[in-house]
Amino acid sequence: MKMNWTGAAHQLNKQGKAYVIATIVGVTGSTPRNSGTKMVITHDDIFDTIGGGHLEHKVIKHAHQLLMAGDDCQQLEHFQLGAQLGQCCGGNASVLFESFSASGVNIMLFGAGHVGKALMPILAGLPCSITWVDSRADQFPDDAGNYHNVTTLVSENPAEEVALMPANSYYIVMTHNHQLDFEISHNTLKRADFAYLGLIASDTKWRRFQQRFQHRDIAKSLVEKMNCPIGLSQVQGKLPMEVAVSVAGEIIQLYQAELASQALANPSANKQKDAKPQSTKQGVAWQELKSLMTEEVSSSNEYKYSQRSRLSNFKEKQGVSFCPAK
Repeated sequence: MKMNWTGAAHQLNKQGKAYVIATIVGVTGSTPRNSGTKMVITHDDIFDTIGGGHLEHKVIKHAHQLLMAGDDCQQLEHFQLGAQLGQCCGGNASVLFESFSASGVNIMLFGAGHVGKALMPILAGLPCSITWVDSRADQFPDDAGNYHNVTTLVSENPAEEVALMPANSYYIVMTHNHQLDFEISHNTLKRADFAYLGLIASDTKWRRFQQRFQHRDIAKSLVEKMNCPIGLSQVQGKLPMEVAVSVAGEIIQLYQAELASQALANPSANKQKDAKPQSTKQGVAWQELKSLMTEEVSSSNEYKYSQRSRLSNFKEKQGVSFCPAK
């Protein structure tokens, strides 16, 4: 059974995927669904419905435009079902669009040991989506499910889970087993599309891994992209929290550098921003909401008057016809 809009929003938020919540916030006349009806739209799926037909088609199309823009925003749009959309209902609907952009970073953390437990609360507070992998279910803390952007994964073969991640993901390797660390790192290197691969290791362990990668025909240039020793060199210490802070700092430094690089790679967008003063307006303005409420009261009164006139003119008819959702 497909998830409803609440379940979808919760799941998409945990996964760090972009989505739009479309809510009918005002209706007048006959409409497919009532005020308060919601649906969730992603790039390639929808959850729940606001009634189908041309209205829903236009709402999905507008939501896709917001998703392509990739910004967090709120917009209020008005639809005339008869004049604009050709639906026989003939009413009016006002729809609030709430767009939630995708998380900037996808992270897979291998290992729920002391350092993993110290690191997770820090990562969970960052704009990222995290998959936390371990073969030992009892190692995950009881509150692991409380983080909105963390998914715990118990796997008998953690190294195979590397294949689940999208391109440009971040991999943090700190399991309880050296052979497992090697297999995870090896599978990640074979993908060759990682943004970050950090391995917790001593100098001796790292030298042995480099020799083994060479024997497995892994290109030296890929191995050189690994972050080992893991974490910022400026942050010293071997306590779990000290290592966790060092690793988190390295992750933050990397994705902030990527954001700066993207800004430099798109100078036209920067020029456009410089040419126009930045608007201080965010979300939906009060004037627009006030106008909407005024229009609804006026339209509602007109509609009631129209319905009374229609009923008085057609007294011989039995019952009142209605327009079902398409």
